[in-house]
Amino acid sequence: MNKNTLAILAAIGATTVYGINHTIAKGIMPYYIEPSGFVALRVIGAAILFWCISLLGPKEKIRKKDYSRILLCALLGMGINMLAFFKGLALTTPINSAVIITITPIFVLILSIFLVKEKVSSRKVIGITIGLAGALGLILFGQEIRQDAPNISLGNFYILLNAMLYGAYLIMAKGLITKYHPFTFMKWLFTIGILICLPLGYQELLVVKWSDLPFEAVWRIAFVIFGTTFCTYLFNIFALTQLKASTVSAFIYVQPLIGIAYAVAMGKDTITTIKVVAACLVLLGVYLASKKALPKVN
Repeated sequence: MNKNTLAILAAIGATTVYGINHTIAKGIMPYYIEPSGFVALRVIGAAILFWCISLLGPKEKIRKKDYSRILLCALLGMGINMLAFFKGLALTTPINSAVIITITPIFVLILSIFLVKEKVSSRKVIGITIGLAGALGLILFGQEIRQDAPNISLGNFYILLNAMLYGAYLIMAKGLITKYHPFTFMKWLFTIGILICLPLGYQELLVVKWSDLPFEAVWRIAFVIFGTTFCTYLFNIFALTQLKASTVSAFIYVQPLIGIAYAVAMGKDTITTIKVVAACLVLLGVYLASKKALPKVN
């Protein structure tokens, strides 16, 4: 099996883990641990794993001028971003979160227009509008009465905020990733993330009855730390060594399909007309916003 095929399998693996994570992580909150405590635990666990694997990478020092940018990346990509995702997931349904999260490329495009002055075509404007309409449709009209989803509208808003913040993180992190080895960047990103997330989740970690956690909760927590956080970064890093960034990012469009299929198969969510229409609008919008224009033929 050649490296290109392995890279494709790695990208599929990453998006598969992300897709099923919506249901797996949902099963932990708030029954065993609250969102802020879960975020702190996730960041601490991933930081330890990245420090261990960094021993296999080059020894690099972070330049002083780059620490402020890493701090901003940690705020956007680790602190506020993860907290918004878990807060939202605790309030909404796995299918809603899986659909809304795919709007991230649209926010990347919007931020690129304002921050790096990227040119935008009418097709991209239409795509942005359609995608946002789909996400807002879920937030405004996707309400259901469910015991495990106490405030779906607010939860959907948090997931949308998460997508926006993660888009900003990708823009800010782009320059740093080209400067430093991925292991170096990630270990410091998660280390600074601990300083941000631990104060917010410390009290929630203290009230967790660790000795009474059932196996179901333990394996779900381990999956989020090792699978969703650590492995997905490694899979995407390897994929980027063989494939274009645009190709790797395109795999995010498969995430809601996997997320919906897994949630329904596990009996954790149901498909409704609003969800189907919203998903179609989001996917169509992201496709139009990210599709490259065909070269003109003279």
